[in-house]
Amino acid sequence: MQAGRLSAAQAESLQKKSVAEKQAFIDVLLSSGTIESKALAAFCSETFAYPLMDLNALSMEALPAKVIDNRLMQTQRVVALSKRGNKMSVAISDPTNIQALDQIKFQTESTVEPVIVAHDALLQLLARINKSSEQTIADLAGDENEIQFAEEEDAPATQAAADAANEVEDAPVVRFLNKMLMDAVNLGASDLHFEPFEKFYRIRFRVDGVLIEHAQPPISIKEKLVSRIKVLAKLDISEKRVPQDGRMRLIVSPTKTIDLRISTLPTLFGEKTVMRILDATQAQMGIDSLGYDPDQKELLLDAIQRPYGMVLVTGPTGSGKTVSLYTCLNILNKPGINISTAEDPAEINLPGVNQVNVNDKAGLTFPVALKSFLRQDPDIIMVGEIRDLETADIAIKAAQTGHMVFSTLHTNDAPSTLTRLMNMGVLPFNIASSVILITAQRLARRLCNCKQPVDIAPELLVKAGFKPEDVDGTWKPYGPVGCERCNGGGYKGRVGIYQIMPITPAIEALILANGNAMQIAAQSEAEGVKSLRQSGLVKVRAGLTSLEEVLGCTNE
Repeated sequence: MQAGRLSAAQAESLQKKSVAEKQAFIDVLLSSGTIESKALAAFCSETFAYPLMDLNALSMEALPAKVIDNRLMQTQRVVALSKRGNKMSVAISDPTNIQALDQIKFQTESTVEPVIVAHDALLQLLARINKSSEQTIADLAGDENEIQFAEEEDAPATQAAADAANEVEDAPVVRFLNKMLMDAVNLGASDLHFEPFEKFYRIRFRVDGVLIEHAQPPISIKEKLVSRIKVLAKLDISEKRVPQDGRMRLIVSPTKTIDLRISTLPTLFGEKTVMRILDATQAQMGIDSLGYDPDQKELLLDAIQRPYGMVLVTGPTGSGKTVSLYTCLNILNKPGINISTAEDPAEINLPGVNQVNVNDKAGLTFPVALKSFLRQDPDIIMVGEIRDLETADIAIKAAQTGHMVFSTLHTNDAPSTLTRLMNMGVLPFNIASSVILITAQRLARRLCNCKQPVDIAPELLVKAGFKPEDVDGTWKPYGPVGCERCNGGGYKGRVGIYQIMPITPAIEALILANGNAMQIAAQSEAEGVKSLRQSGLVKVRAGLTSLEEVLGCTNE
């Protein structure tokens, strides 16, 4: 009205129509033919002092993926055009829609920079994006996603399984699942989470240790998707009240197969399913790629080459313990060596190693498997996890009778592993005479090549754990930036942080004297063993990871 484009009567009429029909004013205005979409965009750009852009000149492939939730884009009619650091350009046709800009700012934690576009072009782009997103069901899977699953010998012959297989075999759900699996493999994901909620269904991937939302398929497919996964994992289709565990094998190419470990869990709104990707090629990477410092690598290699004893790897779930153990086994896997492993389940297939899956229901427990190994003329035994006193006792006896034993424990650091064994009931002299080395580990995200030096106050570096003499200004820590290679996150891949603690005579004396974790930690530090935090700070100084990452995964 102020610019003379509308009379007062026209404006009042259109406003009344907008309220009566519950439509946005911009839709009613353009449908009336009073002003064209391009002319309105130019007017808004000039009036609100926002840049103007022609969406027809933009390729949909150039848009950043997954930075704004699809539902928010469709309801508020906005599209992310670009993202650099914490600044994001957003296409919008109605600059008075402050609510949309505030919601995007809140959801993405970014500074929003509006760009005015023609309303009809924006609606067409949103329709294309929505169609691309909703290919989940009908279009999402084309022939390129026709991947294969290896057949297992012990497939159940139940009628329920056969019926369920037939029910989902022809559905687009099959192709959608194939696409999710291929996307996860291509992104280097370690886990896929299929999560049902009351109003929506989401799929998240864990990439470099961080969960990212990858898709939000229609909630109507949640049961068919779980049924499809259960058929492939040889689980009971009809049982939805208790958790189930299974596995399947994905044939990616004639030369590459990937094992998947499946876990289902009944939740309030359906069964949540988590698929862990177990890539056997990780164990073939070699010890140099895992991130051990030279002195740590020397200690570890020296310990695993010993004729007998026990080596323990500790850390939380997802800290790379299995990869570390299999890397050691791969070094020792020679024709003259007999290696047997008991796992729940075997995560990485290693030719030449006798791998046993523990099956508690069938009576094949860790202690039963270990007792059988000792009658099988073993040289090296690997126990997936020491969970109880019986398993610990048999493993320790094997280490005391001329065998090399590898195992894992869930503890925070190397010194507390020894007190954990004592708390289990293992006698101190048995620990002192069998354990030869303990390694604790974490995985920190590795900085991408786009990293840049950052300014951190010297007193903060000292507070983080650096020695005052190390903060001499001759080096700078690096921080994440973000580029196409790392999808704007600033990190690509992960690097290990390790605490390698050999059991020396002084530590043996502490164990026999029932020393606690603090005493053992003090002794190991006096002998030059770096804590997890100190090892992480070495990676910070080398520019491999950021200080925030190390502080986030280690305690001091």
